[in-house]
Amino acid sequence: MTNLTDVEIQEDTATLPAQSDETESIKWFDNDPQVEELYSINEYEITTSANDFNIKTLYDFIKSGAINIPGFQRNYVWDIKRASKLIESIIIGLPIPQIFLYQESRNKFLVIDGQQRLMSLYYFIEQRFPKDGKRAVLRQIFEEHGKIPDVILGDDNYFTKFNLQLPSTLPNQPNKLNKINYATLDEYKISFDLRAIRNIIIKQNFPEEDDSCIYEIFNRLNSGGINLKPQEIRTSLYYSNFYNMLYRLNSLPDWRRIIGVEEPDLNMKDIETLLRGFAMLIEREQYQSSMVKFLNSFSKNCKKLNDEQIHYLEKLFHSFLESCSILPDKAFYRKTTNKFNISIFEAVFVAQCASSFEARGLVERKIDPGKLEELKSDLEFVEAIQSQTTSKQNVSKRLEKATSILFS
Repeated sequence: MTNLTDVEIQEDTATLPAQSDETESIKWFDNDPQVEELYSINEYEITTSANDFNIKTLYDFIKSGAINIPGFQRNYVWDIKRASKLIESIIIGLPIPQIFLYQESRNKFLVIDGQQRLMSLYYFIEQRFPKDGKRAVLRQIFEEHGKIPDVILGDDNYFTKFNLQLPSTLPNQPNKLNKINYATLDEYKISFDLRAIRNIIIKQNFPEEDDSCIYEIFNRLNSGGINLKPQEIRTSLYYSNFYNMLYRLNSLPDWRRIIGVEEPDLNMKDIETLLRGFAMLIEREQYQSSMVKFLNSFSKNCKKLNDEQIHYLEKLFHSFLESCSILPDKAFYRKTTNKFNISIFEAVFVAQCASSFEARGLVERKIDPGKLEELKSDLEFVEAIQSQTTSKQNVSKRLEKATSILFS
């Protein structure tokens, strides 16, 4: 199998100016800290490498986990007719768009642009096409295993056969490629396997301490001109067992009751809210008024957590939910907006869990509903959740007031 790092390549080094994009408001919460802050890195130094890999090699890369199809973009959404048109274009020699990969480490790459095309090729060679209702589950399986295990590929509950579905080119003249599959390509198989696709591999050289340029690259290449939300990108960049734990917590009925929405947020704002709570609990002393950079750094650090540490944090959050059991619905909502307030949750979560976390224990004391209402009415606290919510001063003020009022 060809090694990505073994290919001789021409490298171009360039600088990419950074640009701030505001996150669109989402209805269930009333403050988005990333709207209020500027992500202030002025420029990046990146290295780009152009590589032509044939389709069989790309398939091998995906199969081995060298190329990871991350979950930050969206599920695989193409239907079999659209995927079939891509395969037909390759067979008849039409050009297809290049693919962008981000070099995470040696022989580990994230797909920046081209997920749908790559997965269509992968599924065609496997002769399996994913069922609509199983695609979210398959994405999670892919992230956990770095590939789709053969036992899942062979399961008809997840997949159906991938035979090309192509329309006739002329009336009463069937398309000769219709209904064929990878095994029946016959004379087209060798040329299909060896068809080269241009891949642009991107590596960030500066700044060295983060992977933040990928935000700008994703937003510029993302089809349709819709900017990806920070958490959608962060989830893939820093995917870990800690994030698996966040997904489990995000599905808990008691947590869904707290935020007041039954289904997970499409842009992962609920996951980001959980992440922010843990980040403030564990690394609040390192916070320096950029929520995006803070959460990126914390997510990266969490890749080093072992199973025992993650298990403890999961139990701690369960004990926090239990401490909220006597609170009314919408306890973390602001009355003026009737929406969940992230800053209120963050302050209460940290205040409630801090002493237990320091002692490696669990939360035992329930939150007094009256004390929580007192906190939400405190003038200094209200001021700290209304504007500049990501400033270090306001973050500290909220935590200070939450601790003093909830435990007075």
